[in-house]
Amino acid sequence: MILGTICVRAGSKGVPGKNIRPLCGKPMILYTIDAAKKAAALDDIIISTDSEEAARLGKDAGINVPFMRPENLSNDRAGKWEVFKHALTEYEKVSNKSFEYLVDLDVTAPLKSSEDINAVIEFAKKHSDADLIYCGYEPDRNPYFTMVEINKSGYAELVKTSDTAIVRRQDAPEVYSLSSAVIVIKKEALLKYSHWTECKCKIFKLPRERAMDVDTELDFKFAEFLIQNKNN
Repeated sequence: MILGTICVRAGSKGVPGKNIRPLCGKPMILYTIDAAKKAAALDDIIISTDSEEAARLGKDAGINVPFMRPENLSNDRAGKWEVFKHALTEYEKVSNKSFEYLVDLDVTAPLKSSEDINAVIEFAKKHSDADLIYCGYEPDRNPYFTMVEINKSGYAELVKTSDTAIVRRQDAPEVYSLSSAVIVIKKEALLKYSHWTECKCKIFKLPRERAMDVDTELDFKFAEFLIQNKNN
């Protein structure tokens, strides 16, 4: 069985209250809830949150909120991996169900579709050797070409280097920006490892316009533009 999780934290520093903030007149959490409800590949869906308002919106939309997230997993220092573990293990206890995969659907990526969710899950089943599937899209910058870091001497140098200098962006190795739109994790890997970087991971390519994360006010405005443009 496959468990879909919508993990929502009450606090947000970049965009205050963004998870329940109206986006084109609709609380942002509802975009993910609507997509999840239409995704046939999900056997069950729950919300993990410390926000009473997010819980209310979820329940009103017909999504199960089996428990409120504990305080130690609700601050800005808590890692999502531990939140995932808590959601899965606690829900298995209260529901007497057992799941093979956890599929997290991040509210801050509101433009994903139910088709995207189904496709990533199908990709995970096809690549059953992988512990985790992350969505990725082509980034604005490439670390082999236009991304630098400051070294110990105070000088800028490329984040990634190659055997020969890369003079055209097209010649740089393919890299991806990660998106939290849809993350598929094997239960055994979730319980075994302490961080996703320990997993065998594969990338599912998602179009940038549906993969974007809303982390800043500018992102929020861009998401509004994309939704309005789609509706028009």
